[in-house]
Order: sequence, then structure tokens, then C-alpha cells
Amino acid sequence: MGAGRLYTAVAAGGFRRYATYRAATAAGVFTNTVFGLILVYTYLALWDVRPHLGGYDRAQAVTYVWLGQAFLSTLAIGGGGVEAELMERIRTGDIAIDLYRPADLQLWWLAADLGRAVFQLLGRGVLPFVFGALFFPVALPTDVRTWVAFLIAVLLGMLVSFGIRFLVALSAFWLLDGKGALQMMMITGTFCSGMLLPLNVFPGVLGEVVRVLPWSSLLQAPADVLLGRAGALGTYVFQGAWAVTLLLAGRLLQSVATRRVVVQGG
Repeated sequence: MGAGRLYTAVAAGGFRRYATYRAATAAGVFTNTVFGLILVYTYLALWDVRPHLGGYDRAQAVTYVWLGQAFLSTLAIGGGGVEAELMERIRTGDIAIDLYRPADLQLWWLAADLGRAVFQLLGRGVLPFVFGALFFPVALPTDVRTWVAFLIAVLLGMLVSFGIRFLVALSAFWLLDGKGALQMMMITGTFCSGMLLPLNVFPGVLGEVVRVLPWSSLLQAPADVLLGRAGALGTYVFQGAWAVTLLLAGRLLQSVATRRVVVQGG
């Protein structure tokens, strides 16, 4: 089997694996919808006091909320991707089996995570977003090209998200317990991605800093493309630069970690 077919099969397997958890998916749709409602009414109250906060009008702010709910599991902003399983395999030593496979460790897990992400987008992300669009005023483009540009930004966001989480997962080679790293990743991701508030709202230096961090590629960047607040090309360059940087850093750390396993007799 060629490398392309191999990783396509791994991605398809990741998709099918998450598709089997129908009850969990239904519960996730319900949870995302409820949290979306809470955030929408919170945002509406805030935008009543501060119209055009962050450069968004009310409809754009509402759209941003439902995009966040669609991306929460898709991009594993607060965790919930393949990183926990990978860390567990490192902890138990099962990672040695992965290293014996005739496949690259990083690409294998990237393919699996992309399959998971696509399912979460279709199975758990679309319905809350459609619900929000039906019952609240939203700002959605009518131009097909904008939607295509938006989906490309989402795909790049998937790569950046995996790059961050793969680095965190590899920390398990040096840590006795990866729970602390996962918790820090969840807190940082939730805050710096714009899940709580759009990053455009953050004031002064704080706002400037969070907007150039990789987490802004996950929600803020695709949202601004869809809402017409940012150009597609500049967004792609920003996301692509972070994706390449993180994946290269992951490959370097993987090489160091692999040597560590060999030295330890793994």
C-alpha cells in the first residue's frame, strides 16, 4: 500500500471510529447547543452595552458564538483529540508498537486526528451552527468563494491544532503523568483561541500578543474569513506558517523522544 493510501485509510478509520459513538455525538450536539445559547445571550447583553465591540455587530457576534461551538470539538480547542490516547500509549510503553509500524509516527497520528476532526465537524459541529442560524440573526456570506476560503482556513486550523497537541502529547516521554500538561493545554487553548471572547476584544498589548499566537488560527482566523473581517491570503500565510513551525517542532521532538526510547531499551 502506498503512503498516501495508508494515511488515507488511517484517516478514514479515525472517522469511522468516532462515528460509532452515536450517543456521545448526540449528547455533544445537545451540550454545544446549550452552551451556545448561554453564550449568545451573554454576548447580546454585552453588545447591547458596547455596540460594535471588537468591530463586530450583533449578528457577527452571534455568528462567532456558533462557530465556536462548531469548532470546539472539531479542533479539540479544549482537548479531546488523539493527544490523550497518544500520551497513554507513551505512558504504558505501547508506543514501541507504533514505532515498529512501517509508517511515520507523526503522520499516522495526524491522519487519525484529521479523520476525527472531520467527523466532529459534520457530526457534532454542523447541527448547533444550523440551529443558531435558524433561531438567531447571523451574518453569513452569500458568496460561494467566501465559504470555500473559510473551509480552507478551517483545514489549516486543524493542522495547527494537531501541531500544538502533538507537542503536548510528546511531553509524556519526559513526564510521569501528562494530566497537568493536558490541563494547561485546555486552559491556554480556551483563552487564547477566542472561545471566551473574540480576540479582537482583548485590549492593548494583551490583544496584540494573543492574536499572533498559534491558537488564534483555530477560531479567530477562520471566523474573520467567514465574516469578511480578514483577507483569505493573509490568513492562510499566518496559519500556514504556524502549521509548518509546529509540525517541524513536533518532528524534531519526536526524533529526540525516539532516541530516548531506544536508549531506555523500549
